[in-house]
Amino acid sequence: MKVSLVRRFWVTFSVWVIGCYASGLNRFAVKGVEQIPSSGGVLIASNHISAYDTVFLPWAVIRHHPLQMLWAPAKEELFRNWFTGTLYGSWGAFPVKRGRDVRAGKHINDLLLDQKVMLFPEGTRHKDGVLGKGNRGVGKIIYDTKPVVIPTALAGINRWRFPSLGAEGCVSFGAPLNFEDLFALPDCKETHQLIVDRVMHAIAAMLPNEGRIAS
Repeated sequence: MKVSLVRRFWVTFSVWVIGCYASGLNRFAVKGVEQIPSSGGVLIASNHISAYDTVFLPWAVIRHHPLQMLWAPAKEELFRNWFTGTLYGSWGAFPVKRGRDVRAGKHINDLLLDQKVMLFPEGTRHKDGVLGKGNRGVGKIIYDTKPVVIPTALAGINRWRFPSLGAEGCVSFGAPLNFEDLFALPDCKETHQLIVDRVMHAIAAMLPNEGRIAS
């Protein structure tokens, strides 16, 4: 996908500003970002604990890969306001309708041919920091597109209250996951669930004990 140099400069500048808040005024640490490939289809699969997630993750990724995009589906309500819709859209977000949005799903699949995409497999925010169950739709995306999947764990920022100063938080990027055994299975709901379960367990392994999957 071709993205103008002006837009890529804008995104890189924007995440630099976000970084001044995340790691300048606060203590948001980034670990394992070298695990993310510089090219090809990459899926950043993260837990979702705070509204900060949607801006801190792009900062963590793009500061290591400047002038690249990190695309992300976002709830369509964000785009009903002209300002927020234009702002988030300029950063690489695109609207998704609640339920099964076939058009958005196809767009994600197309992006994962050669772009970086951020997804929250839980499908909703867990403010208590406890990891929820993964949506098998994400497993279907992985099965169909076979991107490099980077399990990603966010911790601490669910306790931040804007404007925070000196608050601590962290994002950890894990090694790419191997799904070759699961890709050999039939294309069905059970396989898709097994795929997303593997993603969620990899995320859980990087979280503090209190953030791991609830029983």
